[in-house]
Amino acid sequence: MTQDLVVYLIFIVYAVGMLMSFGTVLTWVERKQAAVMSDRIGANRAYVRLPFTQIKLIWLGLFHGIADGIKMLVKEDFKPRTYDWYAYAVAPWVVFTPVLLVFGVVPFGGLLDPGRLFPGLADWFDGRTYPMQIARLDAGLLMIFAFSGMTIIGTMLAGWASANKFSLLGGLRAGSQMISYELVMGLTVLGLILIFGTVELDAMVRQQSGVVLGVLPAWGIVYQPFAAVLFMTAAIAENKRIPFDLPEAESELIAGFYTEYSAMKMGLFMFAEFIEIAIIGALFTTLFLGGYNLPYMHDGGFTLPGGYEIAMSHGAVVLTQLVVFLLKVLVVCSFQILVRWTLPRFRYDQVLSFAWKFMLPLALANLTLTAVLVWSHQSGVNG
Repeated sequence: MTQDLVVYLIFIVYAVGMLMSFGTVLTWVERKQAAVMSDRIGANRAYVRLPFTQIKLIWLGLFHGIADGIKMLVKEDFKPRTYDWYAYAVAPWVVFTPVLLVFGVVPFGGLLDPGRLFPGLADWFDGRTYPMQIARLDAGLLMIFAFSGMTIIGTMLAGWASANKFSLLGGLRAGSQMISYELVMGLTVLGLILIFGTVELDAMVRQQSGVVLGVLPAWGIVYQPFAAVLFMTAAIAENKRIPFDLPEAESELIAGFYTEYSAMKMGLFMFAEFIEIAIIGALFTTLFLGGYNLPYMHDGGFTLPGGYEIAMSHGAVVLTQLVVFLLKVLVVCSFQILVRWTLPRFRYDQVLSFAWKFMLPLALANLTLTAVLVWSHQSGVNG
């Protein structure tokens, strides 16, 4: 139907715009946050001059991300002397595209009723409602792991196609590291699947809308605090960020798997990394921080302890959910940047030993304990 097409096109534009904005802003946030932690000023040179004046708009260096993008676009695209041209050209897009597709199954808001939001269009929408999610798939969580696994192919392809030993070594490191930590990520979310009984992300978020023990929010991190720590650690490792940035280790491999890339091809690799920071923030928010939910909030407003009601219009509820989701994602992104500028880089053997000898057994132990607790709870209820 035309109505459905219009709504989902708006969702797609919003999601892509949000990811691109996050990716650009995070380049500035990382520079400024790192500068504050290092007692420096940080990015403060790029500016926009108002036409026909000498007034420069610096805005704390916010234009540096835009300047970087322009620089990547206009730089000359150097290519290695001997390389596989097709694989070399395709690899950045194999890394960049799945990162965008992952967000297609992440719910960024609750149920949207366009007829209530715009009363003049109520007859046209005829009571239709839409979950604020581009693709509401029954196996949404599984699709995320399928798409994220494609980025492994892109990094290894880039390392192999560049005909450079440093690139090849970086690609091999990336492949082994990402596969190792993706296994840990999968085991951590299995505990949540056992608790919520679904792999559909919007259903998971809806089950996190209540409270536990009358005080605590019924978020995934309350049910699975240990899994939350393991998930975040594995996600940072899969994104190849310090302390797990061995595939790019500039002191060893120059730039790792994209050593031979320049101009916009290199920009795609770098931009994909920052967008993946936002994706990790969105996934962690969805799985462990209640998504767009706030404690005591529902579709009509808030119901506080003691029976106090705070009524809100549908538009106010939708706006609150969107803002809450974005703020949670921003906090998680800031935490990732904090880790990146706090911890030193591991040795490569330590990275894989940490995954297989430490995190994997802990993830299995957490899954086993969760399965026993869920089974005992269900046995008590049925009994």
